[in-house]
Amino acid sequence: MNRRNFFRNTALATGGLLVGNASARADVVKPRRSLRIAHLTDIHVMPGKGAAEGMAKAFQHAQSLSDRPDFIFNGGDCIMDALKHEKAEVAAQWSEWQGVLKNERELPMYSAIGNHDVWGWALKDRARRGDYGKRWAMEELGLDRRYYAFEKKDWQFVALDSAHVDLNSERGYTARLDEEQFAWLQDTLERFDANKPVCVLSHIPIISFCPFFDGENETSSDWVVPGPWMHIDARRIKDLFARHPNVKVGLSGHIHLADEVKYLGVTYLCNGAVSGGWWDGNYQEFPPAYVIVDLYEDGSVRSQYVPYLA
Repeated sequence: MNRRNFFRNTALATGGLLVGNASARADVVKPRRSLRIAHLTDIHVMPGKGAAEGMAKAFQHAQSLSDRPDFIFNGGDCIMDALKHEKAEVAAQWSEWQGVLKNERELPMYSAIGNHDVWGWALKDRARRGDYGKRWAMEELGLDRRYYAFEKKDWQFVALDSAHVDLNSERGYTARLDEEQFAWLQDTLERFDANKPVCVLSHIPIISFCPFFDGENETSSDWVVPGPWMHIDARRIKDLFARHPNVKVGLSGHIHLADEVKYLGVTYLCNGAVSGGWWDGNYQEFPPAYVIVDLYEDGSVRSQYVPYLA
């Protein structure tokens, strides 16, 4: 073969390979999106500071997207604080919440209970705790149970109750699942269809990097993450998830910062705060925002942090 024919044949062969590769790429089927969720967490609405107006803008923004979400996940901490305020103040905060929802919510909404939604755990008069608790928050959020499961399209969902009273904590709570709830979660994952992916919603992160930077947690020369910042029982929860590889996504808020942690096949998204720095602007580097979460039929997830204030 002379040089001219060699280069001609080589070019033809290379071209054929390129065409073949392009054709193969065209045949790759991208995963189909099953659901789009608007995750609005840590709204902390209250009278004043423009909080109700900000909450309304967040709902308006999410519901006016041209690619509209299928539903809203409310991640908890709906009101500024019920932990250490008296009944009249808490009632005023819930009144703001209900007023905005009545005027602005159009999409279906599923909720988790946040620590600041729980009445009275941090009051100095702890003898009155028995009259307080989560019942009020459940009524405001329309929940029959503190934790629950449901299905939509190709996905299965679990909403957890993260915050539990801790008499030894000055904050009044720590992040964990009570034994009854953990047993329920085990049973629920066993009963779920193993061929359908699972998304878990919790107010407090199960696993997250954000808690390291929520406060000066390194000043003792060791990194110390407080129990209320991240699930203290994360080890046994991740062990449970490892036995159920269809658990694909964990969504949370609480820290007002945002991250994405992939661990043992699960994508954990800590999704900032609608209120940002509790209606005082940004919290550290993160402006007030919600997060769009796209769930795909193959169990994959994509997310987008969406600042909504002009």
